[in-house]
Amino acid sequence: MDNKTVYLNGQYLPLNEAKISVLDRGFLFGDGIYEVIPSYSGHLFHFSEHMERLENSLSSIRLVNPYDRAQWLEILTPLLDTSRDQSIYLQITRGVDSKRDHTFPEKTSPTVFVMCSNIVPFAKLDSGVKAISVDDSRWELCNVKATTLLANILLRQQAVEKGCAEAILVKDGYVTEGTASNIFAVIDGILITPPQGHEILPGITRNVILDIAKKNNIPYSEDIISLDALQTASEIWLTSSTREIIPVVQLDNEIIADGKPGPLWQTMNRLFQAYKRASHE
Repeated sequence: MDNKTVYLNGQYLPLNEAKISVLDRGFLFGDGIYEVIPSYSGHLFHFSEHMERLENSLSSIRLVNPYDRAQWLEILTPLLDTSRDQSIYLQITRGVDSKRDHTFPEKTSPTVFVMCSNIVPFAKLDSGVKAISVDDSRWELCNVKATTLLANILLRQQAVEKGCAEAILVKDGYVTEGTASNIFAVIDGILITPPQGHEILPGITRNVILDIAKKNNIPYSEDIISLDALQTASEIWLTSSTREIIPVVQLDNEIIADGKPGPLWQTMNRLFQAYKRASHE
């Protein structure tokens, strides 16, 4: 199926024909959630884990899942191209109400939208990227993959305007995550990432990396990271479903180690790529 075809409320249609009402609560309030699922050669990566996160996000905003997992798989599969690496974006809002009212409407059907895009390899993977640290000004339910991303957008823009790829968020002196990524740091030889909770998104790639570390006897810990400790790290990584594992080589204008992607990143990236290949063979 052409990758310009999308799914909207039970129909596959060209993207330029996909329309929603201006009274959709996703448009008016950001009242909805989303999920992003990588697909390698037509195989959805950790589909069950992404569905679990989708279900948890829906439950958190008290929205009933319109489909079971088998139905979701049936919906997503026709959008995939087996010759490409892609990502599925799916969004569910509370639907269209007859008026603009903050209260949940009594009788609406959720709006379901899905599109598929090609994954473009990250250009600076081998050289690393720059990042800045900024105060985490987001809401308290960052574990919910909500469409209300204005705070993330504003914080990411700060980074971009300073020539950086990402803003690393800090709350009360402790690192939480990036605006669109989880964070890892190598401190005193141990790979550390902040523990799961309402302050961070439970990243699928994050969890895969921890599993790989465990299986390969790489010392790791899920623990809080102060900004002061982060500034002493020998390596910093940013992880996400579409960018995978990105090494940070400069933080707040300070070079990290020798300014190149570190040896543990080299090892983990190799192991992750092998894991990906094995997952769809």
